[in-house]
Amino acid sequence: MSKKNKNVAKPKKEFIFEKKNYTFLFIGLAFIALGFILMSGGGSDDPNVFNPDIYSFRRIRLAPTLVLIGLGIQIYAILLNPSKNKK
Repeated sequence: MSKKNKNVAKPKKEFIFEKKNYTFLFIGLAFIALGFILMSGGGSDDPNVFNPDIYSFRRIRLAPTLVLIGLGIQIYAILLNPSKNKK
């Protein structure tokens, strides 16, 4: 019977991203979620009734802009290298 060496170091588990990356990822997700929430609604229960509210500024301009900003933040968070900025 052989004893296992207790002095063998276990490999340290490391995350791919650091805290700063995850912070930006969650901010981007919040922008995307807010954009989709603002985009929802404005429909009608009766298909014969037209509701012009679906063409409001909030649904046509603001919500898609928030989604695109959120996607831009996501890309920035993925490409961000926080260890480069450390001294």
